[in-house]
Amino acid sequence: MNMKINIEYVPSAKHDEKLEDAVRSKMKKMRDAVGNAEKSAGCEKAKRTAPKLTVIAENGRKKPLRYSVWEGASSAAKRIKSVTDDIKYDIDAIMERDPAARSRTEAALLYSGFHALMLHRLAHAANEKGAHFTARLISQAARSLTGIEIHPGATIGRGLFIDHGSGVVIGETAIIGDNCTIYQGVTLGGTGKETGKRHPTLGNNVMVGAGAKLLGNFTVGDNSKIAAGAVVLGDVPANSTAVGIPARVVRRHGERITEADLDQTHIPDPVSQDLCKLHAELDEIRASLEKLRSGIEKEAKEKCSVCGEGAQSSEAPDSAE
Repeated sequence: MNMKINIEYVPSAKHDEKLEDAVRSKMKKMRDAVGNAEKSAGCEKAKRTAPKLTVIAENGRKKPLRYSVWEGASSAAKRIKSVTDDIKYDIDAIMERDPAARSRTEAALLYSGFHALMLHRLAHAANEKGAHFTARLISQAARSLTGIEIHPGATIGRGLFIDHGSGVVIGETAIIGDNCTIYQGVTLGGTGKETGKRHPTLGNNVMVGAGAKLLGNFTVGDNSKIAAGAVVLGDVPANSTAVGIPARVVRRHGERITEADLDQTHIPDPVSQDLCKLHAELDEIRASLEKLRSGIEKEAKEKCSVCGEGAQSSEAPDSAE
């Protein structure tokens, strides 16, 4: 049954004066209880003395709403603790993965990636509540301050480290798992041809190198790496590395990555490998052409010698006459 809860009492023709007085009395008790709970926050007394608030449904019937001030305060405290834990976790991720970070204070105050992440969490919360304009306003302010653009609709897990950060773009339907690392110039975007879920999904412990472009709705598996400058257009399996344009997957022998691997230099280069193959094929073609030319020259010499002998034999009878 759909119900409308009136926290502030609005007089109605359906209610008699006794019912109105009762509701006003209950609301006064509620306000008094809130004041007492604020004075003795954390006490069992707040839990015991929390009143019962009677609300009125659309059908005119009274229905008790058990509202505990203690439970409300406890829930708020839990949310605050959860947010604080997430902030500490994000700062620890910076300290763990950036050798240039000297202190947590430095990481919290001077890292643009951390600032962009904190503002995104605020914008994402506003977006989830339906305040879309406010959410976009916060995200655009974050972009102006940090050079990092994260759409409020993007879902980001714990421990994301955006190193340097300038030029990073994360689209509306992108999903990023826990303990991921993203370097400057990375784009998690769409192809422009899709609607709905149209941005990449990153698993846990994923590293995306500088300047990499991930375009479309696909998944990068856990513990995978995207090399710097790669253009990824399809799924990348877990525990693997994608390199090149378009990106190709290089298997890592099924070994699971147990910690963040930030090595961007010792990655096989498919371009140089292809060039080596082309050089080898070119050498084979040259050798084949050399053999073919030698054979043609030999055959031509043989034909010339046969033609010369034939000419001499035809001149001999003429001289005899």
